[in-house]
Amino acid sequence: MHEEILHDPYLMLDMDKAVDRLTAAVSKRENIAVYGDYDVDGITATCLLSELLSALGCSVTSYIPDRSEEGYGLNKAAIEHLKARAITLIITVDCGITAVEEVDFATECGIDVVITDHHRCRDELPRAVAVVDPRRPGDPYPFKELAGVGVALKLALALTREQDRRQILYRYGELVAIGTIADVMSLTDENRYLVRQGLELLKQTRRPGLRFLLKETGALDGTINETTIGYMLAPRINAAGRMGQASTALEMLLTRIPSRGEQYTLALCQLNRDRQLTEQSIFEGCETLLVQHPELVGPALVLAGENWHQGVVGIVASRLAEKYARPAFMICLEGEKGKGSCRSCGGFNLFAALEKCSDLLEEFGGHELAAGFTIRRENVDAFRVKMCSLVEEYTQGEPMRVPLLVDAEIEDCNILSMSEVESLSMLEPFGTGNPRPVFEVRYVAVVSCADVGSGRHMKMRVRRDGMVLDTIFFSNNSKNCQVRAGDRLDLVFTPQINEFRGERNVQLVLQDLRHSMQRSQMEQEIFARLQSGEYITRWEASLLVPERQDFAWVWRFLERSCASGPVPATEGFFKQVSRNAAGRYCYGRTLVCLHVFSEVGLLQAENEGTDLLLSVGHPSKKANLEQAQLMKMLRSFLQ
Repeated sequence: MHEEILHDPYLMLDMDKAVDRLTAAVSKRENIAVYGDYDVDGITATCLLSELLSALGCSVTSYIPDRSEEGYGLNKAAIEHLKARAITLIITVDCGITAVEEVDFATECGIDVVITDHHRCRDELPRAVAVVDPRRPGDPYPFKELAGVGVALKLALALTREQDRRQILYRYGELVAIGTIADVMSLTDENRYLVRQGLELLKQTRRPGLRFLLKETGALDGTINETTIGYMLAPRINAAGRMGQASTALEMLLTRIPSRGEQYTLALCQLNRDRQLTEQSIFEGCETLLVQHPELVGPALVLAGENWHQGVVGIVASRLAEKYARPAFMICLEGEKGKGSCRSCGGFNLFAALEKCSDLLEEFGGHELAAGFTIRRENVDAFRVKMCSLVEEYTQGEPMRVPLLVDAEIEDCNILSMSEVESLSMLEPFGTGNPRPVFEVRYVAVVSCADVGSGRHMKMRVRRDGMVLDTIFFSNNSKNCQVRAGDRLDLVFTPQINEFRGERNVQLVLQDLRHSMQRSQMEQEIFARLQSGEYITRWEASLLVPERQDFAWVWRFLERSCASGPVPATEGFFKQVSRNAAGRYCYGRTLVCLHVFSEVGLLQAENEGTDLLLSVGHPSKKANLEQAQLMKMLRSFLQ
């Protein structure tokens, strides 16, 4: 344990006020409500503080609003409901920083409010007993990227005697890891420590629900890392909130009874399947809408529809933003109003853009990359026009591009061994701020190709450098990629160790692919870069370096062709000389042979009109081909 790298929770503004109010509530045995959000971050934060306060002897009510009926954050109907249950203190987690009117209403109802949040603040802060948010203007807390559950942990630590804080980290570490990864927070500074520790605790979790969830997703017997949370646990926990049953996920985390943990887990998995079907239906409807109304494909996608499920439109917005490379806004219309979810693209700041459209909105909140808002039906068209204008101003009229950054090109696929890929785990945990290394490998041969997951994903086996490697391309299939066995591809991927039924092997998780250039085009492009003095990889150099028999073949061909005099260097001539004794075309090696012969005086080239005429020479002494500068340069790239 290295708790000393964690920052003092009392560095946050109002942390002392929050602790004082909670300490008083504990001593008086007040009825406290922990009011959370319906996403993974909010659910884990609600679980954390509910458990802690219950352990301190408080009567605790956990409250998560219904996504479709109540929407995000504090609302007056919920406050009235809690007042009827004799609640005297509400603690918000992962929400509340913009709830100015709602906090005033709670005060009028005789309920104090302590806010813990991590979202950006508006100009006016709620008049709560305490507002704990590291993003508050002027807040001296040195790390601003805590998740909502991270801020809740800081409150828990502040409430605990210093000598007992280690137990708090042990007890809730797995919740912090799940919420932080699911909310795509930066895995730097103390988040890196909290997530690393939390992943270790998750492997031996004592929470029956989490254990059953790990078992149900097939992760219990494999490697548990940030991918386990991001792609296996978080979608299922999130599905509960998206489908209006966030309490199911909360109870799954809270229960200590194995049978109930299994029951809640099975319910979550079914909710996730329902979510997938609903999401796909809406996505396909949006695709049809965009085909029928191409005028909607502007700098921003702003789509509105009736009867869309509010809980899944955020995911659909993410898929549309990725596919069309532009910010996407999905508005669920009902009556005279609509609830919107949006996702960014290319670094476009959604929160700042929504602020500039605030005159058209009823309310809004969120992050730079994901946000929500409420809008009146009659303002949707004006909102579309204004948002498209903001995006166009941001891109300066150019198409929005999302660069795919590659850390390194793989020159020899033999480096992708089990031990080498496993060594990358020393860099974990991966995530925002510390992304997985991304590599490129070119000109692999597709050995086999098959669609899996009901045709939604594509698995391939590819070969290069004598290695056969497994690949998986999520949310893409062979039809979309136009891939079949025998194709040559360039791949961008992250390597991982795949564990299935007790077997472990290296698997390339593809980020993108493209069909390779023809071999001749690729070798000519590499040769052009070599001549211009650019760096080429070891693998590229290996394609160009001639062997002794290559020099012999090209020389014999030249002698035969030029026996009667100079010959024009036409495309047909080059194609003939490039076809070696085995009948294979070796464009790159032939180019090198010709230039080396020219460099040592064995080949002369003269212009005659528009033609380039070649003739062989006979120097007075034997030429050492390996001493040619071009060969020395190539050999240097092979070292």
